[in-house]
Amino acid sequence: MASRDISEEIIEDLYAEALLLADDARSVFDLRMGGEAEEASDLLKIALSIEGLRTTTRVMHVLAWLLNQRAYFSGELSESQLRRHNALPDERLADPANLELLEPETRELIHESERLHARVARLDRDWRQQREAASPPVQALQGRIAQAFGQR
Repeated sequence: MASRDISEEIIEDLYAEALLLADDARSVFDLRMGGEAEEASDLLKIALSIEGLRTTTRVMHVLAWLLNQRAYFSGELSESQLRRHNALPDERLADPANLELLEPETRELIHESERLHARVARLDRDWRQQREAASPPVQALQGRIAQAFGQR
């Protein structure tokens, strides 16, 4: 059963938002490195490369998490598969020194991706906490089994 905090509607809304953000990120970082690359300073090029990679990776992690949630809601993944294979990676925030070199629109896009990741991370954390609280006997048994096999 799905968590009351994560509904299919929430997942679909976040998925649509993440797709738009991914497209915006691709456009912004591709355009910045296109015609303006010749005129940009080396520090700006490095900042764009680093923050572009961080931003697109962040959004792709969110999209992967959301795709797994969608698969769960459609019955393609079980709850145990979702729990095992759908941990959202920790966030790597933008470097403030790099941000200072970027245009305000680019900085806003980066911050928007950080906010989206934070929202999804809260959903993930809350969902996992609810599942852990709902099944402490199973976790205790899994812990004992892991200890038994680890001691051999």
